[in-house]
Amino acid sequence: MTPDSFKRTTGEAAPPSELSPALQALWWAAKGDWNRAHVLVQDDPSREGAWVHAYLHRVEGDLGNAGYWYRTAGRPEASDPLEVEWGAIAAALLPATTSTRTGRGAE
Repeated sequence: MTPDSFKRTTGEAAPPSELSPALQALWWAAKGDWNRAHVLVQDDPSREGAWVHAYLHRVEGDLGNAGYWYRTAGRPEASDPLEVEWGAIAAALLPATTSTRTGRGAE
């Protein structure tokens, strides 16, 4: 799945079932459901979950809390527009789906 195809799935009622909790949280964040997204990453011990958790607190405007979660994720604090960061997180966390035959990602 590419970041663009992932973004398109936000038109559905629920996220694709194969997504990790961090990606599900990012999906719910794109739908504007901050609380549902936060529940998914609140207790996620992974660095990926911490990165999405940081992003969510940045969306909320709680930059101090976001800073803690960026450090936990081992990531620098983001300063790009939120949409840019969302895309960067999606691109980094989505599984590689590049075809060895065509060199293009599968959607």
